[in-house]
Amino acid sequence: MQNIEEIYKEYSTSVYKYLFCLTQNKEISEDLTQETFAIAVKDIKRFRGECKLSVWLCQIAKHLWYKELKKKNKIINVSFEEINENVLYDETLEENFCAKEEKLKLFKDMQKLDEKSREVMYLRMVGNLSYEEIGEILGKTSNWSRVTFYRAKQKIREENDNEK
Repeated sequence: MQNIEEIYKEYSTSVYKYLFCLTQNKEISEDLTQETFAIAVKDIKRFRGECKLSVWLCQIAKHLWYKELKKKNKIINVSFEEINENVLYDETLEENFCAKEEKLKLFKDMQKLDEKSREVMYLRMVGNLSYEEIGEILGKTSNWSRVTFYRAKQKIREENDNEK
């Protein structure tokens, strides 16, 4: 088994990216990454090697995020300044509104997917992770990630076509 410094150097970036995909918040992702490794150090003897170490760490991270959501009653506050920083000033108000509506619809549609498909969609679209990285995080192959993403996308399209 590697020492904890080596483990941290090798996996901290992946855990941070995974958490950022879930939280969409740099500070929370950084805090939860640190907390993930603190728990991993404490519970390393529980790691049985049945999955990759990166998968085990991401599972710890995911559970910490869920715990954080429960603490905050699933309310994530976004300041007005953060919203303004993300607005592209060269777009018109109408374009921003339409883009936001489409994005909102997509995320609502994604909530109808099973957990694994939804997680793959978030990691791919929000986290800009490769299929290989997604596979590694979820303990699957890159091909599985690619197929899962494609099928989830198809399911959303079919449901939208049926609504029309």
